[in-house]
Amino acid sequence: MSELVLEAKRTVVVVIDLQKGIVGVEGEPHSTATVIANTVRLLKAARSKGAHVVLVHVGGAADGADRLHTTVDAPMRGAALPAADWSELIPELGRQAGDIAILKRQWGAFYGTDLDLQLRRRGLTTIVLCGIATEFGVESTARDAYERGYEIVFAEDAMTGRSGASHGNAVERIFPRIGRVRATEEIVGAL
Repeated sequence: MSELVLEAKRTVVVVIDLQKGIVGVEGEPHSTATVIANTVRLLKAARSKGAHVVLVHVGGAADGADRLHTTVDAPMRGAALPAADWSELIPELGRQAGDIAILKRQWGAFYGTDLDLQLRRRGLTTIVLCGIATEFGVESTARDAYERGYEIVFAEDAMTGRSGASHGNAVERIFPRIGRVRATEEIVGAL
């Protein structure tokens, strides 16, 4: 692995789905508490060094009309309409006026949102990616970012999956082919 060096003014930390309705479900291999703590460390370092922050949350219409309604073999858990505060970002993220908030309706943060526009207009070329769940929102966003030509750094210990096996598959087989997988400590040091 090469040494990680990040240019803060061209870097953005993108946090996926750390919201009230999702953080209550424990993942593997990292606990939700660990993911939140490491994400908070990343955000603190990014903000102090002049990097940007994007806080992504998933939501939609109260009646679910803007959700996908396709036939699948294994539907996502929680197909019922969520609680009113389900989509709210958790307060631990300490949202600030300069942070960009993106509301998505699919797994990935690029599809149907202005995320790409927001990043390009600010000259941001490197994405530090973290959040829940590794194999859904994080991986979908990462694949789209890669196809758009962004440099990606994955904060492995600031994300978790629905299972250790699915997290491991993404971190060991997919992410190294589209970016660099690092620990929070190394990313904080590189900023």
